[in-house]
Amino acid sequence: MAAHDPRDWMWDEACAMLERATRTQRQFFQPTPSATPSWEPPVDIFETDRDVQIIAALPGVDPQDLAVELDDGEVVIKGVRRLPPLPRDTAVHRLEIPYGRFERRIRLAMAALRLTHSELAAGCLTLRLAKRR
Repeated sequence: MAAHDPRDWMWDEACAMLERATRTQRQFFQPTPSATPSWEPPVDIFETDRDVQIIAALPGVDPQDLAVELDDGEVVIKGVRRLPPLPRDTAVHRLEIPYGRFERRIRLAMAALRLTHSELAAGCLTLRLAKRR
């Protein structure tokens, strides 16, 4: 009878443990949208004597999943960034771009602003707010 090498047994056990861990991760750690905002998009803000321009980085956000509100001296940008459709057996190796609900509130000193332009293009939302005189 041939002797079994203990290294073979250890290797088989390690591979089985990794497979069980992968199955558990797929089962319990599926990214799901949350009801509360989970991230804030970065913004750039520029001002001239006539208007304020806000550019928010929103890569992959669909226009129907986006809302902009003017609320008592604040500009509110909110919505959801959805995961792309993935086959069920897809292994996620890295998620660095935030997904899920987002909200960004920007308080502006000038309360008398009027939204004159809104465009979502190339992954950025551009808002132009005219100053009322």
